[in-house]
Amino acid sequence: MTGRIEQEIRTYELLDSLGIAYERVDHEAAFTMEACEQIDNVLGISMCKNLFLTNAQKSAFYLLMMPGKKTFKTKFLSKQINSARLSFAGEEYMRELLDLSPGSATVLGLMNDKDHRVRLLIDKELMDKPYVGCHPCINTSSLKISTMDILEKFLPAISHDYTVVELPNIIS
Repeated sequence: MTGRIEQEIRTYELLDSLGIAYERVDHEAAFTMEACEQIDNVLGISMCKNLFLTNAQKSAFYLLMMPGKKTFKTKFLSKQINSARLSFAGEEYMRELLDLSPGSATVLGLMNDKDHRVRLLIDKELMDKPYVGCHPCINTSSLKISTMDILEKFLPAISHDYTVVELPNIIS
């Protein structure tokens, strides 16, 4: 654990305590899905796109997990969650609510959402995948974790629910 940040160490400690197996690869900071393509090849999966969103009033916050190859259009999500005008939440909210820095958004960051202010949204397409790829609260490492372990062990352990949404595959 030498040289790892506190958030990352806490992530591994929680996963280990829950008996959640994972494969890890360390790499240069990955800020885009294009940068994750090599990581995909090493782990044998597709990394999730994790978007931290808010409503116009900045009173509701969402973490959206979706396939990395999908294009995000707010109008398709807004209708499903009854929220008008979604946008990306600012860095200050990501730090305050998830204890994460930009580029490191991850479902694992929900362990830091003690007040349950962030609603997890998962694209239906991910529900059928055996594994998800995500960061361990830092974008210089990536993990391959069983989707069922996230849904059946991790989220219950941190008392977080999720909502399944269906985002269309848009060809640009």
